[in-house]
Amino acid sequence: MRVVIAEDNVLLASGLELLLGSRDIEVTALVTDVPGLLDAVERHRPTVVIADVRLPPSFRDEGIRAALELRRRHPGLPVLVLSQYVEKVYARELLSDGVGGVGYLLKDRVSRVGEFIDDLRRIAGGGTVIDPEVVAQIMGAGNQNVVGSLSNRERQVLALMASGLGNTEIGGRLFITDNAVHKHIGNIFSKLGLPTTHTGHRRVLAVLTYLDEGRA
Repeated sequence: MRVVIAEDNVLLASGLELLLGSRDIEVTALVTDVPGLLDAVERHRPTVVIADVRLPPSFRDEGIRAALELRRRHPGLPVLVLSQYVEKVYARELLSDGVGGVGYLLKDRVSRVGEFIDDLRRIAGGGTVIDPEVVAQIMGAGNQNVVGSLSNRERQVLALMASGLGNTEIGGRLFITDNAVHKHIGNIFSKLGLPTTHTGHRRVLAVLTYLDEGRA
């Protein structure tokens, strides 16, 4: 795996480089701003991009905007965005193309090395990973619209899907069989009105619907 990192905090950037290197993941470029990021991706064609949400000069949303631009230029390019705080709108924007290969994690997550590497590999493989803290805030919002039509178990399954877990991992967390997980996911797709023509992306679309409800 080859990674480009866009992070203006030198200590965090260096720490990420050392961490990834220790897991035989090559960091092909460390950059601190959007022009550097766009150039590094064109030159190095990485497997995955890791970018801070807030980059110079204004430290608002330059990182997320750059990530979206990279996804436009290179459809399906896996992108992991790191943020200091929970900002659900950023997670929603990353998922807007319905393709997958995206992640939105809080920076604190990096310290959980094993989980972070697993998340990065999921994203590189086309999966979707949303930070559990974002998921928890959405679950606590008490949404009563489309997602509110799901049973408690279906909502639990959807929350774990949003966290990037596969069927077997979801079953392990909830102590249910793979067949039961498959049935719950089928019910979720049906209740959310996700057509069978979108089979390849329905997990992403389900999570997108979930995040939309979290803004209600």
